[in-house]
Amino acid sequence: MSGLGLGTAVIWLSLLVLIPLAAVVAKAFGGGWSGFWHAVTRHQAVQALELTVGSSLIVSLINAVMGTLLAWVLVRDSFPGKRLVEMVIDLPFALPTIVAGLVLLAVYGNGSPIHLDLYATQRGVAFALLFVTLPFVVRAVQPVLMALDTEAELAAACLGAGPVTVFRRIVLPLLLPAIVSGAGLGFARAMGEYGTVLLLSGGLAKAQVSSQYVYGQIQNYDYVGAAATATVLLFISLAVLVGLDLLQRRAARRG
Repeated sequence: MSGLGLGTAVIWLSLLVLIPLAAVVAKAFGGGWSGFWHAVTRHQAVQALELTVGSSLIVSLINAVMGTLLAWVLVRDSFPGKRLVEMVIDLPFALPTIVAGLVLLAVYGNGSPIHLDLYATQRGVAFALLFVTLPFVVRAVQPVLMALDTEAELAAACLGAGPVTVFRRIVLPLLLPAIVSGAGLGFARAMGEYGTVLLLSGGLAKAQVSSQYVYGQIQNYDYVGAAATATVLLFISLAVLVGLDLLQRRAARRG
């Protein structure tokens, strides 16, 4: 039974993930290394990759801080509307990304009701990515924070340590693997985002992420160029996921 289950799982995973990814990589290198390199070093491709990676890194850093703060508030504080906040945090998981883009465009686009116009700007792209990656750090840190024993914190406080010192010296080292894991997953998610940024970026070259560039190349029947850029995104995401796995294994060995 275990062999049958393993075989079924491998076949299912291959059909859904491995074979399609292998096909994209094969398409990217269809013209050899020179063709691949030419496709990924085009000015628009490089510009889109720089915006995508740069925005994803910035978003991951912001999420690492704000996600940890949100998790702390949800675990350690009690306040009216706490259940509502819990649901709002998970909303980006449930909301279709194109609908999220429309919502953000209505609030932060031309004629913004709060006078904050982010339409067709790199800041708008980063803001859209912040929206879709909001839950990752919160949901990674929250269960770890709930499982922490507060005795060490209370002992440190009794010895005169302030709240900031207690958090920095006792709590943060225990939360760090979860923070990095959540931020890394958010980074990988932001790298491939399309629907949310589509409307807010305006589709302009100056605010075009790699997923939009890939779609544009497909519309122009440049399948090799589209596959080459997609392969770069794939390799970057794989590197992040492998790094997270190594970090989690190291943290597990340390106990």
